[in-house]
Amino acid sequence: MNIFSIMLTVVGLSLFEIISSIDNAIINAEVLSTMKPKSRRWFLVWGLLLAVFIMRGLLPWAIVWATTPSLGPLGALLATFSNDPKVIEAVESSSPVLLIAGGTFLIFLFFHWLFMEDKNFGLIGESFFRRQSVWFYAAVSLILAGIVWFALKTHPIMAFGAVLGSTAFFIVHGFRQNAELEERKLLDKSSKRSDISKILYLEVIDATFSIDGVLGAFAFTLSVPLILLGNGLGALVLRQLTVGNIDKIKKYRYIKNGAMYSILFLGVIMVMNSFQFQIPEWLSPLITFGVVGYFFWRSIIEAKRV
Repeated sequence: MNIFSIMLTVVGLSLFEIISSIDNAIINAEVLSTMKPKSRRWFLVWGLLLAVFIMRGLLPWAIVWATTPSLGPLGALLATFSNDPKVIEAVESSSPVLLIAGGTFLIFLFFHWLFMEDKNFGLIGESFFRRQSVWFYAAVSLILAGIVWFALKTHPIMAFGAVLGSTAFFIVHGFRQNAELEERKLLDKSSKRSDISKILYLEVIDATFSIDGVLGAFAFTLSVPLILLGNGLGALVLRQLTVGNIDKIKKYRYIKNGAMYSILFLGVIMVMNSFQFQIPEWLSPLITFGVVGYFFWRSIIEAKRV
């Protein structure tokens, strides 16, 4: 990768991390408002280190290592910067499983938002799909069946990767539903929960939200150091938004729409890459910039009308 590609990838990763975790920042800000100043500082300092180096650093490294165990721990970390033909071959042979699993997860995530979640309608047709929420499970089941069908024709292990991605989605979704219930309890002024329990809750919910950013990052690059750098910068900016006035972010009504459409495009790119379609490396960041930029512009226009 040349320097321009590296910079484009890092900036794209940072932007995707920020927009995909906006909901997380809002939750953090609301829960932090119920905590003592000392506890807030502890979470914002040490919680940031945990979020960046543990979840957004170790998780992508562990995923690459798990899908390519022959590389070893150091090889998994530096694989994309290696000129060793054996290393390159190992990454290329194992990457389809990782890409199809991550792509399936992201596609499911988008359709859950489209069918099931309340939202500010940013495009024509979104309100229609929201009224058809009962069809979410049918839609994703058909999508999974189609992906598995074509994957079986390519390599059976890819079909397992697609199923693994769908399984991961429903597991993470279950954790998030539980987190929403816990959030209501934590924001209850009559709650007697300690600040420590609230910090632990925030770390758990941050871990579940970080999975979107980590899996989406593989649509940009398979380089663990670049993922760590890009997602780490995004997480840092997100913490600053949490410290600042999060209400300003809430005024941008369609930011979440931009995040979810980016997730759809990145998921499709990952699945296509798993089937060896030649997708240019600059396409993922370019699509992210374009989609987010459009919905950000729509949000500004809407804010001026209010």
